[in-house]
Amino acid sequence: MADKKSIPIVTLIILIVVSLSLAGGVFCLLQKERLKNTTLQEELGDTKIKQRIAETKLAEAKNIISTLELKLQETQEQLNMLTGDLEQEKNLKQEALTQIEQLKVDLEQQKEVKSNLEKELNQTQKDMEKMQVKVNELESKKADLVKKMEVLEKRSRGQRDVQLGKIVVGPEGDILEEASVDIQREEKAPSVLEGIIVVINKDYNFVVINLGSREGVKVGHIFSVYHDDKYVCDVTVEKIHDSMSAAGLESAEVKNKVSEGDKVIQKTK
Repeated sequence: MADKKSIPIVTLIILIVVSLSLAGGVFCLLQKERLKNTTLQEELGDTKIKQRIAETKLAEAKNIISTLELKLQETQEQLNMLTGDLEQEKNLKQEALTQIEQLKVDLEQQKEVKSNLEKELNQTQKDMEKMQVKVNELESKKADLVKKMEVLEKRSRGQRDVQLGKIVVGPEGDILEEASVDIQREEKAPSVLEGIIVVINKDYNFVVINLGSREGVKVGHIFSVYHDDKYVCDVTVEKIHDSMSAAGLESAEVKNKVSEGDKVIQKTK
């Protein structure tokens, strides 16, 4: 009986020892797992920190890449612009070369024109010198004719029958020279002025009549011309002297229809 009772106790002790052993093993395993878990938690924390750092660096890298892409785009645009400018510069250079060649041609032409102008200028100066000589001669003749005109007007004053010279006039109605023509003039101007044509200038289409400012003739007065008492045309006074006037013909066609000595009568309204 004593042996039978000791067996369960031994078994129980063995079981207790085994249980304690198992519990110790389990406890050791738990401690190891806790240590591993702690280590893993720490590593996980470090990994998260590294991940955040990596994400931050990745974001910075993306920003840098975006910036670089923008710069690359800008650089490409600038390159395109420079390429266009280069082509434009080439075109401008070619145009400039073309213009230079044209300017050379124009310069040669201008030199030729200048040479011709210098020749023409020299010839013109020579012609002007010749014309100046003629002008001086005409001035001298004009002075002589003015003196003759003064003498002629003095002779005509107070005379009923005045003998005037044949009068030659320039294009402006200036009296240039005289010869003999008999002109009948009343001592007192009639109410309607009457006179005769003493000179016809067919080159410049005007006549000279023997009525002047002394008889009351004014610029713009109109006289009718009669040849053998037949009406020919009208003339308009353009320039006046003391004893004669220059009057323009109506047209060039009538200059062959009037003659020296034809009668002129003032036309009244």
